[in-house]
Amino acid sequence: MVTSLARGPRPRVAPTRRTTNGQARGDETRQRILDETVRCVREEGFAAASANHIAERAGVTWGVIQYHFGDRDGLLMAVIEAGYDLLRGNIKCVTIPSAGTPGQRVSALVDAASDAFADPRSLAAFEILIGTRANRNPAVNARLAELGQELAQLGQEVSGDAGAPTSDIGGLLWTGLRGLALTEMVVDAPVDSTADRAALVDALTAYLERSQRG
Repeated sequence: MVTSLARGPRPRVAPTRRTTNGQARGDETRQRILDETVRCVREEGFAAASANHIAERAGVTWGVIQYHFGDRDGLLMAVIEAGYDLLRGNIKCVTIPSAGTPGQRVSALVDAASDAFADPRSLAAFEILIGTRANRNPAVNARLAELGQELAQLGQEVSGDAGAPTSDIGGLLWTGLRGLALTEMVVDAPVDSTADRAALVDALTAYLERSQRG
């Protein structure tokens, strides 16, 4: 569901798109608009991502964007959802060996989650969330809280039988990955996060091992 990012009584403009024989072509257009919005935010910053500028970059009219997303808020929320879907998908596909060591379990999850966080879709979603933080709709904040809960629940998969507080593990993972994503956002040159990811794995593993020892 697309939710308006702005506070206040302004009603959300619903997209008018309907399923037709041209759905495949419509899907391509919708994806092109999303991709161009991500590139616009990453290349020029959130402030540049006006409705008209995105339409110009994507080679479509504003009416086409309205057709697929309803309004600019709907388009921006779609970018956020794409970033979250990527994270959920990566985590869902990761194989955490149940009989493995705490370090192996932590490493598998950190690699999957950090790859998602470093993706341009996720980075654009972060920039949008930062840019709208002053007037964000409470419904969007609720969705962010849900994501935090999902990440906290990942502690259960990471901890295995270690008996560590799972919310602590998920919270540490979430905090560490947000820091890596922030680095990607503020540095122009490509960032090699290998050492940082290894440090995060070591910190979480040490925490789990201490909990296991009681």
